[in-house]
Amino acid sequence: MKKLISISMLLIILLAISGCATTPPQKEEQPVFYPGPPNPPRLQYLTSFTSSKDIEPPKTGFELFVVGKEITMRLDKPYGFALYDGKIYVADTNATVMVFDLDKRSLNPLSGAHGMGKLLQPLNICIDAEGNKYVVDPIRGQVVVFDKKDFYVKAFGSSREWKPVDAAVFEDRLYVVDINNAVVHVLDKKTGNTIKKIGRTGEAVNWLIKPTNITIDKDGVLYVSDASRFQIVTYNRDGYFLGAIGKLGTNLGHFARPRGVASDKEGRIFVVDASFDNVQIFDKTGQLLMFFSKYGRGRGDLYLPAKVVVDYDHIKYFSKYADPDFEIEYLVLVSSQFGERLINVYGFGKKKGEKYPTDEELREELKKDLEKKFGTQKKPEDKPDE
Repeated sequence: MKKLISISMLLIILLAISGCATTPPQKEEQPVFYPGPPNPPRLQYLTSFTSSKDIEPPKTGFELFVVGKEITMRLDKPYGFALYDGKIYVADTNATVMVFDLDKRSLNPLSGAHGMGKLLQPLNICIDAEGNKYVVDPIRGQVVVFDKKDFYVKAFGSSREWKPVDAAVFEDRLYVVDINNAVVHVLDKKTGNTIKKIGRTGEAVNWLIKPTNITIDKDGVLYVSDASRFQIVTYNRDGYFLGAIGKLGTNLGHFARPRGVASDKEGRIFVVDASFDNVQIFDKTGQLLMFFSKYGRGRGDLYLPAKVVVDYDHIKYFSKYADPDFEIEYLVLVSSQFGERLINVYGFGKKKGEKYPTDEELREELKKDLEKKFGTQKKPEDKPDE
């Protein structure tokens, strides 16, 4: 009889625990769009990742009763990141590379980052089509390579030679930004051998000064963010100078602290500014189209942003967050180094039934807005440098 009472009491306790773990329904949050009304939206803030709580399924009361206190893993100070095969690989500068597995709904350190693969200050990461990861570590002074299964393979360079801060893959070459020598090293991605250096040839006016970030578009054009030029400097894959976007200033289309840069399939260029806490979008000619986000801690806001990534392959994981009338064309992800929302996910697209201006019309609208705001025509010197 006592045994039956004990079992009954245990069941009552477990049911009580499960009941306490039930989360009451929360008020539905309104979607955050950019630009705001009355303009037709082009981006919607979808969600963010900061800790294991943002991806792991909630534990039931029974699970908590069995395993005890829940352990939460959290990003500390992320900078660069990349997506591949249902995972977000985040270079956490005060820790290691952390991996958000969107299928398994888990957050774990990169499995191969120990022993010879141990990272000291992972700053940026890029991934090639075969799944090889190239982690840039300026304290270690190397680009550390991991394979498709996240195992350590090899490392390129040494701290005596350079200070690598970012990298991008194009075909069989690895382009590594060296902030100390103000060049982009072009390496054979298999051997690590130097093929050439970009950024210190030709006229000095076309040189890099303090390059920090890089992306390469589908045509092989390099976009290099230069913190001391306050510009995005462009070269072809062989190092020929093509031009520059922006200049120092607080006006739209100008930069104060340009950081991460990315491009979409239409040639639009996305540039993070860590001072403005926003992302500006330019067309392929370097003319400003729009910008999004601002400093803050709310949904869609940024807090010292660093990297921007455009992704077409992982929409299925985030479409559930989109407004039913908003059709996502691709994802735009932006990292914040501080705050409660560190890897922010936005959808770029269009709202059903809305009439959208072309990029050319958008440029003209923005030009008129600038003229109205400042009461004068945009001066020639405000144009991107040739």
